[in-house]
Amino acid sequence: MDIFISILSLLGFVALTGSTGLFVAIEFALTGLERSTVDNHVRDKGDRSAHAVQRDYQNLSFVLSGAQLGITVTTLATGFLAEPVLSSYFTPLLELVGLTESASGAVALVLALIVATFLSMVFGELVPKNVAITMPLNTARVVVHPVHVFNMVFKWFILSMNRSANYIVRRLGIEPAGELATARSNQELGSLVRSSAQQGGLDINTAKVIDRSLQFGEATANEFMTPRSTIAYLNADDTVDALIAKSLETGHSRFPVARGDLDDTVGVVHVKDAFAVPRAARATTLLGSLARKVPVVPDTLDGDAVLSTVRSAGSQVVLVADEYGGTAGLVTIE
Repeated sequence: MDIFISILSLLGFVALTGSTGLFVAIEFALTGLERSTVDNHVRDKGDRSAHAVQRDYQNLSFVLSGAQLGITVTTLATGFLAEPVLSSYFTPLLELVGLTESASGAVALVLALIVATFLSMVFGELVPKNVAITMPLNTARVVVHPVHVFNMVFKWFILSMNRSANYIVRRLGIEPAGELATARSNQELGSLVRSSAQQGGLDINTAKVIDRSLQFGEATANEFMTPRSTIAYLNADDTVDALIAKSLETGHSRFPVARGDLDDTVGVVHVKDAFAVPRAARATTLLGSLARKVPVVPDTLDGDAVLSTVRSAGSQVVLVADEYGGTAGLVTIE
């Protein structure tokens, strides 16, 4: 009879350890999934498991609370079943090496606790955790149904715990979330791009372009403009011939046109404007008559807003003004 009870206890230990693994697996699998992955899987597969994963992903707070309850209950039950049985196996062995009955009982209990904890941690938590992290979607498909049955049986208790926890969280000034946030900040996207490039999933040059584009939106006009001191410009009373000469000298195609200095900029000219003027008139046609108005933005404006201004104005150039209204620099669409 004692052997039969011991076997049943060990089988119960195995079953409870496996149950702990189910709850650990659903926890790490769902938190490792992206909303887009879940939604795409439903569209591609459309089976019962796919919809079940989507349902639990959309009710993440409830499901994770159920998983925590399941882990706690099964872990406590595992210790309750395993430790007495394992202790009964260790006690005779310890008595054989010369320990007294009371000492062997105490040592056996400690050894049983260590062995039970080790087995429960490895097979009930670490193995399912690593599997779920490696294959979150496939893991979620496998464990979602048995975990859902448990959650439905203890739904009233899980909801009570959840409401109590949410009440405390709100009292701390934090609004609880029902599911994971899927939006990513520029910093997170940049980190993801760099990581993908390092692992070979993305071309290095492509990664650099994407990373710079993400950083562009956070930079201000003052950070990426061409400073005033390095701007090559022309005077309003310069001629078209001067425009051509300046272009050949600098290699630039666009130039601000100013009266005296850049604080009084009247517009911008492109070297191609010179070819719209007859050759005979180029020596007498003033650039002030050809200059097109250019939008002006403050130097504190962020990159995305600057780009939007350039596009809405239909211009390739935008002047950057400092806090006093003077010209601080120039930004071109290139």
